[in-house]
Amino acid sequence: MPRSLLRCFAFALAVAAPASAQVAAPRAVPDSISDLGALVTRLSDAGGYFDTDNLISNERGYQQVLGAMDRLGVHGGAYVGVGPDQSYTYIARVRPRIAFIVDIRRDNMLEHLLFKALFARSAHRGEYLALWTGRPLPTAARNTIDAIVASIDSAAATPASIARAKAIVREEVIKSGITLTSQDLTTIARFHDAFIRDGLSLQFTSEGRSARPYYPTLRQLILEHDASGRQRGYLASEADFQLIKSLHRRNLIVPVTGDLSGPHALPAIGRYLSEHGERVSVLYASNVEDYLIRDGRFSAYAAGVRALPRDTNAVIIRSYFDGGFGHPESKPEYHATQLLQRMDRFSADATVGNVRSYRELVVRDFVPLRTP
Repeated sequence: MPRSLLRCFAFALAVAAPASAQVAAPRAVPDSISDLGALVTRLSDAGGYFDTDNLISNERGYQQVLGAMDRLGVHGGAYVGVGPDQSYTYIARVRPRIAFIVDIRRDNMLEHLLFKALFARSAHRGEYLALWTGRPLPTAARNTIDAIVASIDSAAATPASIARAKAIVREEVIKSGITLTSQDLTTIARFHDAFIRDGLSLQFTSEGRSARPYYPTLRQLILEHDASGRQRGYLASEADFQLIKSLHRRNLIVPVTGDLSGPHALPAIGRYLSEHGERVSVLYASNVEDYLIRDGRFSAYAAGVRALPRDTNAVIIRSYFDGGFGHPESKPEYHATQLLQRMDRFSADATVGNVRSYRELVVRDFVPLRTP
């Protein structure tokens, strides 16, 4: 048969093939998501209870993994993480196409709507911190982060600055596209009130437990540094701040209410990424795995992680609360040790779902954080 006829025959077969035999090419993650509420509803489940507000992190050394992530070339893809705003620092470093913040508490989703509102109306870092804490706009609004923090610290909240900040947040969260009850709005206002009341001195708190001397303040978290001594938080650089602002503006930071070991949230994120031809580059689990191991739900979580589409150099970031002395990567100045593991190594470990303790997990196959 002549080659031209062969080409025509092949084309005719392709056209005549049933739809079930034709595999649609995945659509890329869009440059913006028009209906954030619909996506949040699709990915979220009923959520559950956890015994802390988690308004800010209790992991002061959260930046200690950044240098090792740079060396591994962790970049782009999709970010999946937990907790409040420490994820923004990891997102700023990795620069993913899309990010999902997953937490079993609906309150965490509501706090991220608070952050989203602050980013929407802040032209720069100084304005963001002023609105966050209900302070007047700082005089050092476009200076170094140290100068901005000092300016916020020296400014007292006024009735006018508080009223403006609270009005902006309420207006913006209502525009988010996520269905909110009156109780949700009250919760967001309560969270904002805590930041306004304590300012940058706000400290991590845990329900039913007294404050610990190692619990960081918001100020300490903002001014923290990586293992080389560089300040690399998302507020340390105007460019990083603008990156997070842009992702929020385009609804590409998606707050999800979900159980990481459950049958819905993590698999739903995996399906969304597969539909869009995207892969996870970072899974920030904090110390959630510790609770899952103790509750007998870790094997389900491990199966969910294995099912995620992932980049070849994707990593898991986890936190180990060891008092600064219980792990080869521990540093005595940090009560919690930040750790890295390559996701492919975790997924290839057939026995990982049977670990009996978090200690057993964190000493397995971790990535050294510091070069010799």
